[in-house]
Amino acid sequence: MFFTATTPALARRQVYSPSGRSLERFLSDAVQSSRGLAVGVAQDDTSVTLTFDVPGVARDQLSISVEGNVVRIESKEGAARQYKAAYELAADIDAATSQAKLENGVLTLKLSKVVPVSKVTELAIS
Repeated sequence: MFFTATTPALARRQVYSPSGRSLERFLSDAVQSSRGLAVGVAQDDTSVTLTFDVPGVARDQLSISVEGNVVRIESKEGAARQYKAAYELAADIDAATSQAKLENGVLTLKLSKVVPVSKVTELAIS
């Protein structure tokens, strides 16, 4: 005789293996983190480009700061929507050559990576 689970909870227990549970945790973390700013990331050798959906917020209502490899985005008081997020990047950012653009509710940050300077010095042989 063939038996099947009668409740959804029992059915989930039979379907999900331990590896399936880790996938379920990963997906639930992704859904929970998506409640903040929606972010897109692109990277090349010299820069990192981040795009955020910030509908209803004007340029003067956003504050963007860069410290080392951390980028912070925050909406100011009085903004139609409140945003606050910090992102740690793999490389330090050169704030002087980085750019921010807000167009049609999409904030685009083009962040230039700091180019490491070689400190190798050759010595003359006497």
